[in-house]
Amino acid sequence: MIYLLGGSGYVGSAYQALLQRKGLPFRNLRRADFDYTNRAALTDLLRREKPEFLINAAGYTGKPNVDACELHKADCLFGNGVLPGIIAQACTDAGVPWGHVSSGCIYTGSRADGRGFTETDTPNFTFRTNNCSFYSGTKALGEEVLADRKDVYIWRLRIPFNEVDNPRNYLTKLMRYNSLLEATNSISQLEEFVAATFACWEKRVPFGIYNVTNPGEVTTRQVVDLIKKTGVSNKDFKFFTDEAEFMRTAAKTPRSNCTMDSNKLAAAGIKMTEVHEAIERDLRRWVKATA
Repeated sequence: MIYLLGGSGYVGSAYQALLQRKGLPFRNLRRADFDYTNRAALTDLLRREKPEFLINAAGYTGKPNVDACELHKADCLFGNGVLPGIIAQACTDAGVPWGHVSSGCIYTGSRADGRGFTETDTPNFTFRTNNCSFYSGTKALGEEVLADRKDVYIWRLRIPFNEVDNPRNYLTKLMRYNSLLEATNSISQLEEFVAATFACWEKRVPFGIYNVTNPGEVTTRQVVDLIKKTGVSNKDFKFFTDEAEFMRTAAKTPRSNCTMDSNKLAAAGIKMTEVHEAIERDLRRWVKATA
């Protein structure tokens, strides 16, 4: 039995679909049915039912984007910074190994050598560096809470996308925004992300932090070019002059734009599709939302 927290969200739903495809028994532990934020209650449940593994896809992301986190700071702090610690203690006390969906949004830019950040690089888009969004700050705190744990995978997700038109899908967002910010990023194909993270458990790779992004990096304009090339949209995409204009006219908080190194995951024998190839593939099989 696999336990899943946050199974009704964008990422959690992808985990449900994966486990169903694999024919694996799992329990989507909904907070409406059971308060898994209560450490004692969660510990008792885990001891009683003894799941083989637990996946935490719960957290606070803000809708429609991270700007909302600036308005709901208490919920954001609890969901991203406090809850991982509650789950960690319950899992340790019950002897249940687990995996936590974290974020690559705790970084900005790239390393001094121009390469992507690795799992050993200190996050530089956090409360400690005083330059981040509230969302990124809380995700970094969540990792700090888990820093000394020996029974958990920390999976860093970056800007998820796939072939299904959805307000949470990065490709959909680009097509719906009035203007775009030119930036360079590493991003994660949603189904490949959940498959790669679950493979960490299936293959019993060492616990620890893993950057789970499609290899390579991509610019906003490159994604737009692929959207046009595949005929998904012929919109006249407009761009902000620079980040200063974006912050002045469209955003309440800074955004994380960064590149990440996923070689640790590949070295563990878990492969993901090169990022440009993955984007074009998903655009060519694009499923438009019905009205």
